[in-house]
Amino acid sequence: MRRASGFEALKGRGIKAQIEGRTAYVGSARLLDDLDLELPDPLREFTEQANEDGQTVVYLLVDDAPAAAFALADVVRPESREAVDRLREMGVEVAMLTGDSEAVARSVAAELAIDTYFAEVLPEHKDDKVSSLQQQGKRVAMVGDGVNDAPALARADIGVAIGSGTDVAIESAGIVLVQSDPRDVVRLLDLSRATYQKMMQNLAWAAGYNVIALPLAAGVLAPVGIVLSPAVGAVLMSASTVIVAVNAQLLRTTEL
Repeated sequence: MRRASGFEALKGRGIKAQIEGRTAYVGSARLLDDLDLELPDPLREFTEQANEDGQTVVYLLVDDAPAAAFALADVVRPESREAVDRLREMGVEVAMLTGDSEAVARSVAAELAIDTYFAEVLPEHKDDKVSSLQQQGKRVAMVGDGVNDAPALARADIGVAIGSGTDVAIESAGIVLVQSDPRDVVRLLDLSRATYQKMMQNLAWAAGYNVIALPLAAGVLAPVGIVLSPAVGAVLMSASTVIVAVNAQLLRTTEL
């Protein structure tokens, strides 16, 4: 077994290591650009075909020379398609932010019917894309799970981290999903909207009680014979509290 030494992660590009005195790289096309390398014809043809098929190509370089290429296919989970469809039905605009190539991003976006996508985004530029959307007047919820997603999660109006993601992503997000199910994002929005509706209902009830019952208890309509005794006012106050509490508990019955 050959052991690697001097391992180095090249941010947004790949990895580098020493194997038996030779320098080996594994990375994306961006790594080739950084090293100013050109692909031989067989690897170039392989890359072109993989891009047409919407596949991600990873290269193996040995001593600064391309040695092999691997095509990786992104399989879209059925849950992801369902989540995107549900979000669109709810009136939520869905955008995809990825470091993959333009061809891969375009293929996945077309399969999921996502109109807005950002491809070949370096880790340090992800939060710039979130900021750009915010400057357009949009409220942005960012969902991510990796170290590279942490700055974007922190910058977004709502950062949602996947529970199985990295600790940095979890610490940067305001909300953490326990399971790695994209449909939980839809459930999160449903729960948030239901909670907001309950808040408004309780606020309307409490305000309505104070606007009507308190002036009556103070004797505002006493000249016309309408008087609310303090005892009755106290009972109604207690009833108002109970009604608000019961209405809030009804949130448990909301189907998500």
